[in-house]
Amino acid sequence: MDPITSTAPPLTGRPVLRQLWRDLVFVHWRVDPHEIAPLLPRGIVPDVFDGSSWVGLIPFEMRDSAVLGGPPVPYFGSFTEVNVRLYGVDASGRRGVVFCSLEASRLAAVITARVLFRLPYQWARAASVVTDDLLAYRSERLAPGRAATMISVRPSTRAVHGDALAEFLTARWLLFVTRGNDTVAMANEHEPWPLFEADILTLRDGLVAAAGITSIGSRAPDSVLYSPGVVTSFGLPSRVDV
Repeated sequence: MDPITSTAPPLTGRPVLRQLWRDLVFVHWRVDPHEIAPLLPRGIVPDVFDGSSWVGLIPFEMRDSAVLGGPPVPYFGSFTEVNVRLYGVDASGRRGVVFCSLEASRLAAVITARVLFRLPYQWARAASVVTDDLLAYRSERLAPGRAATMISVRPSTRAVHGDALAEFLTARWLLFVTRGNDTVAMANEHEPWPLFEADILTLRDGLVAAAGITSIGSRAPDSVLYSPGVVTSFGLPSRVDV
C-alpha cells in the first residue's frame, strides 16, 4: 500500500481543474469499515487507521475555480461548499478520497461538476461567517429531505506537525469517482496542508446520516482541524483497474 506523504506527487500532464480552497474545517469521526464499504465505488475498499475507517465533514470556501486551463470563472467559480467524504484504497494500493456528497450554493457549479466530473454535488443554500477567531458554516439542501448542517469552530494557533492521523485524513492525492460502470481516479496536487487544532462550538449535522452513515448520531467528533487553505490542481481522470 502506498505510504501517506504530506507532499503531493507531481501531476502528469496539464491540469484540468484549479481551485483555491480557503478556511477549511476538517471534522472527522471513526466508523466501522463494514459500514462504509457498500458506499465506495467498485474496486475501492475502506482505508483504515488505528483499526477504524473515517468519515469527514468538511466545510470551506471555494474560490477562483478554473476549468480546462481557462481563467477563474467569475461569480459561479466561488461559493461555500460542505462535503461528506470517505477514504478508500484501490487494488494497486493507491489511497484516495471518495465523496458521498458535496453541497454548493451555485447551481451552475453543481451542474458543471456533475456533468464534467461525475461528482455528487447537491444544490444547497450554503453560507459562511469567517472572522479572526470564529468560522461558522451552514447549509440546507434544496431537495426533498432538506438535509442540513450547522458548524462553528474556533481555530487555535496550535500548529499540527507530523501527526499520523492528521496526515491520514488530509494528505490525499487521489479522488475516486464512479463513472458509468467504471471507477476512475483523478490526481490532485497542492502544497502541504498548514494545519491547526480547532475547538467545536456548534455542530448539528444531518449530511452524514443522509449519506447513509447512521452510526454516528450526535456523537462528538474524534478529530477537528483547521486550515487557512491551499491552491489545488487536478489532472485528467484515469480508469481504475478492478
